Amino acid sequence: MKAFSTIKKFILEHKWNYVFGIFWLIIIDYVQLIVPKILGSATDLLQQGALHSIGLIKYGLYVMITGLIIGVGRYIWRIYILGTSRELEYYLRKRLFGHLLTLSANYFNHHKTGDLMAHATNDINAVRHALGQGIIMLVDSTFMAIFTIIMMVRTTTLRLTIIALFTLPFITIVVNRFGRVIHRRFRTVQEAFSNLTDITQETFTGIRVIKSFVQENSTEDEFAKVNTENFNKNLQLVKISGIFHPLITFISSISFLVVIVYGGRLVIYDTISLGDFVAFINYLNLLVWPMMALGWLVNLIQRGIASMERINKILYEKAEITDLKDAVELENIKGKIEFKNVNFKYKNSTHYALKNINFIIEEGKPLAIVGRTGSGKTTIVNLLLRLYDIQEGEIKIDGVNIKDIKLKSLRENISYVPQDNFLFTTTLRENIGFAFDEPIEEDLMIKSSKIAQVYDNIMDFPDKFDTVIGERGVTLSGGQKQRVSIARAIAKDAPILILDDSLSSVDTETEERILQGLKKLTKKRTTIIISHRISTVKDADEIIVLDEGRIIERGDHESLLENNGLYKHLYEKQLLEEKISRE
Repeated sequence: MKAFSTIKKFILEHKWNYVFGIFWLIIIDYVQLIVPKILGSATDLLQQGALHSIGLIKYGLYVMITGLIIGVGRYIWRIYILGTSRELEYYLRKRLFGHLLTLSANYFNHHKTGDLMAHATNDINAVRHALGQGIIMLVDSTFMAIFTIIMMVRTTTLRLTIIALFTLPFITIVVNRFGRVIHRRFRTVQEAFSNLTDITQETFTGIRVIKSFVQENSTEDEFAKVNTENFNKNLQLVKISGIFHPLITFISSISFLVVIVYGGRLVIYDTISLGDFVAFINYLNLLVWPMMALGWLVNLIQRGIASMERINKILYEKAEITDLKDAVELENIKGKIEFKNVNFKYKNSTHYALKNINFIIEEGKPLAIVGRTGSGKTTIVNLLLRLYDIQEGEIKIDGVNIKDIKLKSLRENISYVPQDNFLFTTTLRENIGFAFDEPIEEDLMIKSSKIAQVYDNIMDFPDKFDTVIGERGVTLSGGQKQRVSIARAIAKDAPILILDDSLSSVDTETEERILQGLKKLTKKRTTIIISHRISTVKDADEIIVLDEGRIIERGDHESLLENNGLYKHLYEKQLLEEKISRE
């Protein structure tokens, strides 16, 4: 039960809901014991020939009233116990989701989306059942068993009661043995479900690639393997559960056989009355439920513990990048950026992604970064946004080390257009206004989309800015997605603007218009433009050339061509490619 310590706060806050629900559950358990007594009394009167029509009606009304009380009571305890377990589900899912948002980017590099989704669905449901149905079964089976045994002793004899309960030790042994097996097998079931969720999510996300490469059959085969594994793990759990519950029922039913044989003899010899024997049988029947509930309880609790342990593994994760105790807010930022002796390597990597990086971008000035794929261009941006922290050196904004700046404040002052141009499954209006808590102003939305050269495309859509663009912007072309991403960054109006290879899918004429629009817009902004296309960066005041994580050249377009280095090589190669494509 130690696994549930992480939700101790919730349980304490809602303890009175549980207390009130349990109170009514105990009352109903006691009320249920009245029915066998009524039947026993009616049987004795019937045997004596003293039960008339009025008596039948009276005992019938007693049963109806008792049933009504039981029905109302069950409704109340269901609302308070099962209702609270639903609140727990909401609380835990919200907490898990919120905690995942606080974790650093590197965490998601090593944990699959499908696995995280499984935690937020199946695992949380298992916890809900454990602290909903599980609590009901625990209280119900405990008190029902105690009350029933007391009534059995009072109704007949202690000896008959002991004989009826002789199977309890065997049930305890079975529960203990099976509980450990169920716990272990349920963990493997959840892990198999995580793998199934992950491959399903990945398949649907990459469905266009699968179809374009005609890999439907191989993908289906891969899914079948994972699905079969999930089926087999569930089947193993079902097999153990399939043995467990009937075994509990069988053991408890032995008591009936013994009671019928021994109790019947007591009735024959007038040691107990027929009515008492009928009542005793009914009490024993009520006792079967606690015995069975004990089996279900172990099953639910073991599943809940296994799932809570998996959830706790995430909740115990600490963000690698957090605010320092004395972190400050950025106010009236001007945008001067300085990289000083920066060295960085990714976690679990043996070589540096960046080596001895030094440059200064004066406020309101543009800097362009070019280089081959994998040279470290995007890594520079990741470090500036503190998606990762450097091991050596300093990165400063307006003379303040970014580690001394609150993360929220740092990122609020940077508009970033990433390489993947991720768009959300919603309207263009909401995508462009993503940086705002309130709906974006119409004028700002139109202005930013015009600068990004996507306004005319949007006006061609039937619903204009209210067009829903589908998952990850699937209804847009690559160039349109890039331009919507640029419009989103422009609308944010942050002092620092970063374009990470965000014009690669745009034709050269549109690219030129966007860059001209950005020139006017970014006179008072510090701009970093990352690109593999020389045409995108040639007008920048300063260009740095990266290769294998090092700055090997720096200067403006003309001076870099004179160096006869990598920059000139890339430039001439692209000119040749353009010439060939025109021919």
